[in-house]
Amino acid sequence: MVGILLMTHAPLGSAFLQAATHVFRGMPERMEAIDVVADQNIDEVNCLARAAVLRLNDGSGVLILTDVMGGTPSNCCRQLGEPDQVAIVAGISLPMLLRAITYRNDTLDVVVEMALAGGQNGALRLDDRVRLAP
Repeated sequence: MVGILLMTHAPLGSAFLQAATHVFRGMPERMEAIDVVADQNIDEVNCLARAAVLRLNDGSGVLILTDVMGGTPSNCCRQLGEPDQVAIVAGISLPMLLRAITYRNDTLDVVVEMALAGGQNGALRLDDRVRLAP
């Protein structure tokens, strides 16, 4: 099962983890969040991330979801990339996360593609599609 690590600015990772726990009616297995706080030591963040990847990887790989490219969480993730073992996707959304969890028994590449599809398909303009009755 592909592990999932949420590396985000605080408190997003924990909030996404709570939302996933709510949707799936229980804490998803092999999933953790690291909430990076302002001015947190980057070496400490790197250490936490490496340890989490080791815990989460059962040999199927780990998908790291981060909030914004170029921020401290995503910059720390880039050092964790191992071909075929660690994939990193920026721009986390709840649809992206739920899709990743749903398909995580597949290969890491499939989980990445499904997560990206969830993120892309989950962003919709509703006011043009749904008209509320007066």
